[in-house]
Amino acid sequence: MPNNKTVSQEDWFQAHKAHLAREKELTRFRDRVAAERRELPWLKIRKDYVFETEQGPKKLPDLFGGNSQGQDSLIQKMKAAAKAIADRKV
Repeated sequence: MPNNKTVSQEDWFQAHKAHLAREKELTRFRDRVAAERRELPWLKIRKDYVFETEQGPKKLPDLFGGNSQGQDSLIQKMKAAAKAIADRKV
């Protein structure tokens, strides 16, 4: 069991306010680092990834029957999911 001090309400409130300030500082720092990560340059992927499907191996464009709109939609959803995770919304 922790051996924390028992203090007056005023002392507790002062300690609590100081702790909240540090938590806010940490949150703002984490937000800045996450924003920096989102601004990192992208790397063009040159490898042709092959996915195993019920119909056999397929490349990404083949998964959408050559329909680039479906592929673009998937990529946009993946980017949105990554951003939501980075923003701690998921």
